[in-house]
Order: sequence, then structure tokens, then C-alpha cells
Amino acid sequence: MGRTVRCSQKQRRGRLAKAVTFSEAAQQLDALADDGTPTDARIALYVDAGIAAADVICCIALGEHAAGQSHDEAIDLLGRVDKPLTLDLASLLRFKTRTSDGADAATQQQLKTASRAAKRLVGAASRKALRSN
Repeated sequence: MGRTVRCSQKQRRGRLAKAVTFSEAAQQLDALADDGTPTDARIALYVDAGIAAADVICCIALGEHAAGQSHDEAIDLLGRVDKPLTLDLASLLRFKTRTSDGADAATQQQLKTASRAAKRLVGAASRKALRSN
């Protein structure tokens, strides 16, 4: 397993707040945007929301979250907790590389995919956080 970081209650709350904030910001931009608006910034917010949510899920279940540079490490750690959500995290992490390093703008379909994946991760993190308190 790769590098991980132990989580305190304060860190869990902070990561959950970031997950929710990033997701809400992306949704607000979606509501204001038309179909011609560039999508990469919104996808980047959904990616950040999903990563923060995955950290929360791992913190609650394992007491730690992935902290290495490898995306596979974060996916593997989340897989120890919630295998179905690894598909969403993997999808978002592919978008992270594409939107930051790629030359072409993401499509509306990719935006929808990122939005759905982030919403599932943030929803799961929120539910788990409520149950753990």
C-alpha cells in the first residue's frame, strides 16, 4: 500500500466541508452556464469534491486516507471500504489528468459523468459522516 495519512475528527470535518463546497460551487456554475460554456473548470471542481469525499470515506472507515502521488493508491484504499465507489473515483481521477494536462476542452457528456460521480461520492461521505457522529 502507498503512503497514507492518519485522520483526526477535525480533518474529517474539514475534508467533508471541502467536498460539499467544491460540489456546490460546481453545481452553481452548472446552473449559470449554457451548453457553450467551457467545462474544464467545473469538472476540476467535481474532481476536487470527489477526492475530498473519498478521503472522508476512508478516514471514517480506516482512520487514514491516501496521500501519495499515485491515483491508484487512492483508488485501492477506497476499494478496501466501498468497492463500487472506486469506479466513480477512478473516473474523476482520469478527468483530473485530462482537464489539467489536455489541450482539448471536456465535453458536456464528460461534465455529466463527472457531476454524477462526484455527487455519489459526496453523498456517500455525507451519509457515512452522519452515521459516525
